[in-house]
Amino acid sequence: MTEKLYETDSYLQRFTATVLACTEGPDGCGVVLDRTAFFPEGGGQPWDTGRLGDARVLAVRTDGETITHTTDAPLPVGAVVEGVLDWPARLDAMQQHTGEHILSGTLHRLYGADNVGFHIGSPFVRMDTSIPLTAEQLAAAEAQANAAVRADTPVHCYVPDAATLAATEYRSKKELEGPVRLVEAGGDRCACCGTHLARTGEVGLIKIISAQHYKSGMRLAVACGQRAFDAVAGGWADAESAGRLLSAPVGRLTDAVARLQSGETQLKQRLAALQNVLADAYAAAAEPGRPCTVWAEGADGDGLRRVAMAIAARTQAACCALAPGGQGLAYALAAAPGGDIRPVCKALNEAFGGRGGGKPAFCQGSLADADEAQVRAFMNHNL
Repeated sequence: MTEKLYETDSYLQRFTATVLACTEGPDGCGVVLDRTAFFPEGGGQPWDTGRLGDARVLAVRTDGETITHTTDAPLPVGAVVEGVLDWPARLDAMQQHTGEHILSGTLHRLYGADNVGFHIGSPFVRMDTSIPLTAEQLAAAEAQANAAVRADTPVHCYVPDAATLAATEYRSKKELEGPVRLVEAGGDRCACCGTHLARTGEVGLIKIISAQHYKSGMRLAVACGQRAFDAVAGGWADAESAGRLLSAPVGRLTDAVARLQSGETQLKQRLAALQNVLADAYAAAAEPGRPCTVWAEGADGDGLRRVAMAIAARTQAACCALAPGGQGLAYALAAAPGGDIRPVCKALNEAFGGRGGGKPAFCQGSLADADEAQVRAFMNHNL
């Protein structure tokens, strides 16, 4: 059994240990020590990395008793080696894990929500709850969790005796047998094998980044500590940049965007009306019964559609409308009443490196390898 130094001192960054076994394999060397401060992957927390002697520690896993370190070089059995943790990564994991305990405990206390999934990923922590929660409920829980952080109370990790454990209420994702390690943080008590901070204040900040419905509950993206600071700072900088573009301060961006959307809707309506006029003008100038190709400078995709359909309806013949756009040239093809324009669309795409398609009466797309004269000549032959 490997002595788990991280369970009694999660701040231990350097230690010495004796190599008990070293087995070389395709993914590295499996090294077993008599004791270790390297946390093995488990409970949603990633494994620690660092060095053992001159070898890099690539992964750490456990079968419950023996902890195996995967290294990039062999270590001699019987040798005493120094282990050095990648401390910034360990500290980050401790901030995320302790913050998760506080937030999960708050959600459970306030709303009866169980944490049914947890993983310290990148860039955020994933938390799954057992029940759906509103934005207001999440905001209230986040506020209370951060109040627990600011209270800066001790975090207590311990393994109670069987009698004490039987009389103690604690959160757990599953039924546990034998000794159970409990972690108390910010008013929460939970069974956990991970590493944690000494005080809640070291979490710094807990921020729910996003929330979406997932299965029967919610999936939260959460950041704690330095990750939370980086997320808030990045979001604020982004909001200030958007505010400068909108001529609005942070805190008034929603109103500014609403005004922008209203103005965009009005412009789209005016554009549609103008493109209808343009389509009617092209249709009036077209020769009845004769397929044609027209150049509709300035028309967007919707405008090309309106032009081609209006001409086809008036002339009772197929029409191709062209304009700059897409990969080079944008096109709209309208069939004569009862016709199928799709074969022409396929041939046009094959001839000029195009992309697009549609239904028998209408197709639309863009061409990469063409100019107006080339396409006109092609269409005069194929329409």
